[in-house]
Amino acid sequence: MIQVELSKIIIDEKRQDQIIVLKEKNGERQLPIVIGFLEASSIKMKLSGVEPPRPMTHDLLVATIQGLDAKLERLIIDKMVNNTFHAKLEFKTKDGQTKLVDARPSDGIALAVRTSAAIFVEEDVIKKAAITKIE
Repeated sequence: MIQVELSKIIIDEKRQDQIIVLKEKNGERQLPIVIGFLEASSIKMKLSGVEPPRPMTHDLLVATIQGLDAKLERLIIDKMVNNTFHAKLEFKTKDGQTKLVDARPSDGIALAVRTSAAIFVEEDVIKKAAITKIE
């Protein structure tokens, strides 16, 4: 698995689909992922330090996870099927168990930016979908 970090968010308010770009932490490959406007906005709000007066959906989920004494360890983008990325959230429970939960990468990234969880991509996915430069 390759560790990546969020490199950029490309938001176009005239389109419904937005793009986030993940970049290899120790390399040059970049992975563009098309996500919805609401998910892109949620990620951007958190990165910009905007604190809404009431919890947004991803904030609520983080609070729920913490309330259950679990921790999001990492997001793993593990496959691409018919040009759609799939991911798993890896949680550690208070008794030390590891639990995997299926997720959309966009929701996983929104949670990762809120919890400082690491993001990983399987090498096969990087080989299929990565590019070397995004303008």
